[in-house]
Amino acid sequence: MALFDLSRDELEAYRSVSTEPEDFDAFWSETLREAREHDLDARFEAVDTGLTTVQVYDVTFAGFGGHPVKGWLTLPARADRPLPLVVEFVGYGGGRGLPHEHLLWASTGRAHFIMDTRGQGSAWGGGGGTADPVGGAPSYPGFMTRGIDAPGNYYYRRVFTDAVRAVEAARSHPLTDASRTVAVGSSQGGGITIAVGGLVPDLAAVAPDVPFLCDFPRAATLTDRHPYREIGLFLKTHRGRTEDALRTLSYFDGVHFAARGSAPALFSTALEDQTCPPSTVFAAFNAWPHEDKAIEVYEFNDHEGGGPYHEAAKLRWLRSYT
Repeated sequence: MALFDLSRDELEAYRSVSTEPEDFDAFWSETLREAREHDLDARFEAVDTGLTTVQVYDVTFAGFGGHPVKGWLTLPARADRPLPLVVEFVGYGGGRGLPHEHLLWASTGRAHFIMDTRGQGSAWGGGGGTADPVGGAPSYPGFMTRGIDAPGNYYYRRVFTDAVRAVEAARSHPLTDASRTVAVGSSQGGGITIAVGGLVPDLAAVAPDVPFLCDFPRAATLTDRHPYREIGLFLKTHRGRTEDALRTLSYFDGVHFAARGSAPALFSTALEDQTCPPSTVFAAFNAWPHEDKAIEVYEFNDHEGGGPYHEAAKLRWLRSYT
């Protein structure tokens, strides 16, 4: 599809109309306090993958509600001192996959931790292995409306909490340097990265690519592509619940997490992206307060964004921070 969103000048000035809840900070402070009542219990089990240049650990840690969450920690094979740490979050429907799918960051001499996304991991890639044991009210198939009846029940409350705990778990390994921790991810992983950037105050940098979960009021009405379309299809059946649904979503809107970002940031967007429209990405980017921020814009790309070209851009960019 050709350009469908705002012009470049309009994007650079765009601000979301998403209303931040008055108790946003209190909600997340209490959520994380409750999660930390459970012992992190991060366990690292070395696995034989047949790979010779890296050492891989099968990781389990306690996320939201103390529920077990999986991940992979990958280190250069001969690591003998704490290394810069890249914590990665994955796209919608995917899981942590298999270790050999994630070799880029360890190949740079960094430690790499990738978090499984609870309840997902059955749509693409090598799969996932983390259940979501929490039930909820009726929802449209997918994850976007699970628990949308109330902020405390919403699916991404659990995911974002898992993500903060994932950073804590990865930092607990003796061969990772907590002071040089970077969060990265694409699409849903980019949205999770923004949330972590707003909830973890001491990251060295963040790099959300074509991020999802931003500017819900605009996204839900601008694109008819899934996953955002799940919201509209839910409200098509549950007439009259738009205001309540948007109120719940406001606690999870990347725009509000972005406003709390305290690390250097490299965003990316694609101007033909109908999955995560560029205006929703610019809404988060423009809200990010740190003066050291940049956004790579891929003019003729859809949701693949910059693909391998943007991976190369991130590799160059991160040299300044880890």
